[in-house]
Amino acid sequence: MHNIKVLTALLLTFFSVTVKTYGQVPLSEQANVSLLTCGAGEELYSVFGHTAIRVYDPATRFDVVYNFGTFDFDTPNFYPKFIKGNLQYFASASSYDDFVYTYQYYNRDVIEQTLNLTAAQKQAIADELADILTTDKRFYTYKFIHRNCTTMVADIINKHIPQKISLKTPDSGLSYREALHKQVKNLFFEDLGINLAFGAPTDEVSEKLFLPHQLMEGVANTTTAVGSLAKNTKTVYKATSQNKSSFSFNSIYVFAAICLLLLALTGKKLFQRSFLAIGGLLGIFFCTLGLISSHTELMYNYNALLFNPIFLVLLYFIFTKKHKAVISTSYACLACIGIYILILLNKSYLLLILPLITLTAVTLFRITREAKKQA
Repeated sequence: MHNIKVLTALLLTFFSVTVKTYGQVPLSEQANVSLLTCGAGEELYSVFGHTAIRVYDPATRFDVVYNFGTFDFDTPNFYPKFIKGNLQYFASASSYDDFVYTYQYYNRDVIEQTLNLTAAQKQAIADELADILTTDKRFYTYKFIHRNCTTMVADIINKHIPQKISLKTPDSGLSYREALHKQVKNLFFEDLGINLAFGAPTDEVSEKLFLPHQLMEGVANTTTAVGSLAKNTKTVYKATSQNKSSFSFNSIYVFAAICLLLLALTGKKLFQRSFLAIGGLLGIFFCTLGLISSHTELMYNYNALLFNPIFLVLLYFIFTKKHKAVISTSYACLACIGIYILILLNKSYLLLILPLITLTAVTLFRITREAKKQA
């Protein structure tokens, strides 16, 4: 899935080809339609990979890649629209050579699956892609899981084949959250951030191929009346291995060490009040985000039980020196943490957030102990 950093000046030029060049054309019998799956990059913006679709006709030298992961970074109120879920993405096109060159430049895999289609199916897909590119259909409202560069391509292919693309992949039976976790498990803080931002809907078992590698695997496992949907598969470009340090600051060990260091401060009033203020504001953010955003994966965020809006009430009682209220409110917050732990028992990220749970619980216990002394 393309996002912010991919739309550098280089890629803006890459995607800014004229629509007229890639309009509808009659395909010859030699033409092929293929699925392009691009590997993950090392940064969060590229960690999920990318999907595109290629139409190639050697007889007419028509060789175009259609991409549904483009957006205008200069869109007014870009970030509010992205969070709210009404940011417009659009389809764009480029030459195949430019497309491959871009991923070679970023050292990311490019795998091509030529689809086993009839001449009529190829022409229908090519016509639809051209129609999308030359009309307002090229714009669509992006949804992180339910409408992205991968699902848009999958919908087009499914529309023109009698059997739907198989949902049987190594991710079958996983929740959306678990599938995402697999993709970012080597990027601890990104993984933690995604799990904190996403709510209960991502715990549902995935019912669609929304990640690039899933669509590639689904196509490979799909059989039609004329054989496998993937007529042949080839690696167009294989990313070269990079020398990496064995130690990474982006790990649970670093996070746990930070939390351990902060534990030494939990008895300090300045730390307690700062912690409650930040945690309470985060709780409000998590609660309101699901209400204002049309990204369904942000709804019902039970992480607000840990980053609790009640922290702000507790902070008020601390400042006003209402010690009995501090005690009862602290116990309420600890009860919320207990419920939170029960919810997380079967979740993939319990261990990721355990250091932060410990830090929060110890902070609340020390606040309660101090309030009891002064009550």
